[in-house]
Amino acid sequence: MVNSAIGYLTLYFSIFGIQIHLYMQKSLDNIYKNQSHIYKYGLYIVSICFIVFFFPKGGKFKYEYQKGKPWQFENLYAPFDFSVNKTEEEISKEKKTIQENQIPYYRVNRNIEKEVSQAFVSNFFVFFDKEIYTKEQLKTLDEVGREILKKLYKKGVSSGKDIKENEELIYLIKNNSAQQLDKDDLPSLLHKENYINEILSQKGLLNFEKTYQAFFNKILKPNISFDKKLSKKALEDAFSKISYTRGAIEEGDIIIAKGEVVRADNIKILDSLKGEYESELWSDTNYYFIIGGYIVLVALVLMMLLLFIRKYRKVIFENNTKVTFIFFNILLFILVTTLMLKYKEAYVFVVPLCILPLILKTFFDSRLALIVHVLTVLLLGFIVPNSFEYLFLQIIAGVVTVLTISELYKRANLFISIGQITLIYILGYLAFHVIHEGNLNNLDWITLSLFLLNGMITTVFVQPLIYIYEKVFGLVSDVSLLELSDTNSKLLKELSNKAPGTFHHSLQVSNLAEAAANEIGANAMLVRVGALYHDIGKMANPTFFTENQVTNANPHDELEPKESAKIIIDHVINGIEIARKNKLPDRVIDFIRSHHGVTLVYYFYKKHIDLHGEADEKDFRYPGPLPFSKETAILMMADSVEAASKSLKNPTYGIIDEFVDKIIAGQVSANQFLNANITFKEIEIIKKVMKQKLRNIYHLRVEYPE
Repeated sequence: MVNSAIGYLTLYFSIFGIQIHLYMQKSLDNIYKNQSHIYKYGLYIVSICFIVFFFPKGGKFKYEYQKGKPWQFENLYAPFDFSVNKTEEEISKEKKTIQENQIPYYRVNRNIEKEVSQAFVSNFFVFFDKEIYTKEQLKTLDEVGREILKKLYKKGVSSGKDIKENEELIYLIKNNSAQQLDKDDLPSLLHKENYINEILSQKGLLNFEKTYQAFFNKILKPNISFDKKLSKKALEDAFSKISYTRGAIEEGDIIIAKGEVVRADNIKILDSLKGEYESELWSDTNYYFIIGGYIVLVALVLMMLLLFIRKYRKVIFENNTKVTFIFFNILLFILVTTLMLKYKEAYVFVVPLCILPLILKTFFDSRLALIVHVLTVLLLGFIVPNSFEYLFLQIIAGVVTVLTISELYKRANLFISIGQITLIYILGYLAFHVIHEGNLNNLDWITLSLFLLNGMITTVFVQPLIYIYEKVFGLVSDVSLLELSDTNSKLLKELSNKAPGTFHHSLQVSNLAEAAANEIGANAMLVRVGALYHDIGKMANPTFFTENQVTNANPHDELEPKESAKIIIDHVINGIEIARKNKLPDRVIDFIRSHHGVTLVYYFYKKHIDLHGEADEKDFRYPGPLPFSKETAILMMADSVEAASKSLKNPTYGIIDEFVDKIIAGQVSANQFLNANITFKEIEIIKKVMKQKLRNIYHLRVEYPE
């Protein structure tokens, strides 16, 4: 019985252990499958915390007001006693007045007077020779010299340059006591002649003027120096006595009535109330409520962004690197703006916020760039002063950025677009100024210069930022595409040497695809580069592709159709490997991967059926994926049309039209463009472009009637 019980228990725990193991394995599998979503949730939460952490620690005043506009709310009464603060301009003016009237402190150095006395003794007989003058004369000359020295150093000698011209009065510190003097009462090295001549005249010794002047030129030194530390302390003491308030408002006093125009006096009182309100609001009691409010608002904005990307940019949403890139840029510009606000609010427009939509449009598209820019500006609207003006100017500037920036690899386009953005900033500022002031008087030229500085910063930093982002996040811009389109690049030269027919085919396809992309507004540069590299995999077995066969010998004649199909299909896999080895961007590799979609290698499929009676389609079908963008769809059409056009004999207008319609209609009916965001109208435009291009290639002319 005991053994049976032990056996049952062992079996029970074994089954239980297996169930636990299966449950844990299933949980781990679910985590692995959903790790992309878990990462996004983590990024979302971290971004919210980051933004809220860097937001200024203060509440928001619930009233918005502007000078010259009517008060749109109910009568406003003082909710508590508060002082009316002086404006920064008034305080700065008071400080400037104090600074201008501040009497500086100078200090006397007694040691220098002793040094000069010693120099007097050691140099006296150099200028007054014993052999020339008698003892009585030398005694008199010595006494007069000492009298001159005593008079000069009675108050102190300045260099004449250390006391500024606008300083009429000074404090002279001598024996630890300060005495107020007129600067003209002090002897200086520049005007010592007057003191010397005065005493010489009294003593009847003007004949010795030149000798005395030379003597004192050699030995005199200034013993008065500016006391920077004491002068600074005195200035700070004077500043500390400034009153930062003008009057007070008692609780219950009416501040402004509904409909009353907000004037300068109202602005001062309202600004003071706002400061007091926000400082009291951000107390220990309300701290967590305010933080919670910020978290909710930021979470809603970032959620809208994620929902937009998930619904309308699914390819980007599934790529964690690209989602991280978008969030990183939002956080970067919020951080820079908040740091600028902490440094000086007036300089907020120096932050080149238009770099954000510019960069996002470079790597993604206009719609996403605009959405991200608007949501970022909304987040900043919580913390910037005059939020309505800020939101208006930044959103308009962002729209202009998205509409004007194109073909960034052309330097002229960048300068023109940034010039337009700067102009929009200036015009918007002038319009707001006119609304507030009623005229263009008293323009703040510093603010206007900030807009110009903003444009300069954008010009300087945008290209380096794009380059850094390409290297860090593995993205590709038009500038990089331009470099890749160079047919003298290492990889394309290798293609032209190993598979010249394929290289020529790629050039023709790139011309067809670029022309079609231009017509429907797709990324022509991206399509061109994708077309140039789409067949690089053929370098592995170049002679197995007809365009590279220079003789009538065909290596496929010695192979089974299944083996031949594998070699043909493998050029896609080989192309991806070569591209990765040469560090081509993923956006270019996408063209290699998808340019045949999941089409059938029909020639060898049919041949296999003719030889063996049946065939498995999987062995003759490309692995895909299907084209997933306008650009990859265009390449698929251009590649098929160009390759098949080589079989045309004596083409005419009708033959070419029918031929292009048949090729592309076959791809449409096979659902090859199911995942591409391309319309039937755009496909018709592409067909029209390709027909025209083929007519030009075959030099067809209109047949005139006889």
